[in-house]
Amino acid sequence: MLRYSATNKIKQLILSIIVICMALNTNAQQDSQFTQYVFNGLHINPAYAGYKEDIYVQSFYRSQWEGVKGAPKSFSLAADGAFHDGNVGLGIILSNDQVGAQSYLTAYANYAYRIRLNDDGSSRLAFGIAAGLMQLGMDGNKLDNYDTGDGLIPFGAQTNTVPDARFGVYYASEKFFAGFSATNVLARYMSKKNTENRMVPVPQPHFYLTAGTMLDLNEDIRFKPVILIKDDTKGPSAIDLNAFFLFKESFWIGGFYRTSFDLYKKNYQQTDLSRQNAIGAIVEVFASQNLRIGYSYDYSLNKLRSYNYGSHEISAGFYINRRNSSSDRQLRCYKF
Repeated sequence: MLRYSATNKIKQLILSIIVICMALNTNAQQDSQFTQYVFNGLHINPAYAGYKEDIYVQSFYRSQWEGVKGAPKSFSLAADGAFHDGNVGLGIILSNDQVGAQSYLTAYANYAYRIRLNDDGSSRLAFGIAAGLMQLGMDGNKLDNYDTGDGLIPFGAQTNTVPDARFGVYYASEKFFAGFSATNVLARYMSKKNTENRMVPVPQPHFYLTAGTMLDLNEDIRFKPVILIKDDTKGPSAIDLNAFFLFKESFWIGGFYRTSFDLYKKNYQQTDLSRQNAIGAIVEVFASQNLRIGYSYDYSLNKLRSYNYGSHEISAGFYINRRNSSSDRQLRCYKF
């Protein structure tokens, strides 16, 4: 029993040190990572605003590497809708991330201009922009036991608030979608001018390329494969391969595989720890006409798997003034 307890303490110490190292690495991934982005693309692309056509409110909570002190925790709240006969999408996103001693608080307003490509508007090309603020923080009190000896760790909490912008383009039809977006476009340059301490994180631009389709297997079952490529210009690129089944337009179940690769040559450290290899499962249920509830579990395939209990994520979405006709609902299901 004592040996087992000592082993657990050693594991916790090792992973806590890893988390601290990640927090001190200003080149680390900084955008919120949500496995269930496939159910609401607004979190990675402002051009997605209004895509569900109804006013839709959704929240995410993610606990990464459960059981590890200082491991990433993320929360996000988003709302969007389509206006002016569906030709304009508007949305807002609020998010908060805690990674060790670092914190990220963001707020964005999203605008998308949605161009009809056919008569009924089921095929559209959207161009989106988001503007907002990002508050970056470092709490030196959480690093009291880690003395670097170089005076970089701040005394108490320090924050830096900067403006930011996001851009995106999104195409969608009843059977296919594809999008490209860029985030943290302004914050990187503004934060370098404003920060007084090198340990306050400097956000890096992130780029997202996603595509997917919906295939009818029979009257009750549809199949949705989705791919997402992510790059932050500093660390390894990442790719998510997702596969989902939709049963009777009311229940989603699927899985994903996430891995890292070198899209182009970069100089980065901690190669082994930076690899994001993971597998996981996702379920989402239409609990009622207006309510969607989702859960996902991630299991690491890299060297961290022995030191944590996986990553958990829950989501809840609510349609406001949702249309009641079955044909409208089917159209939205085709629209992912």
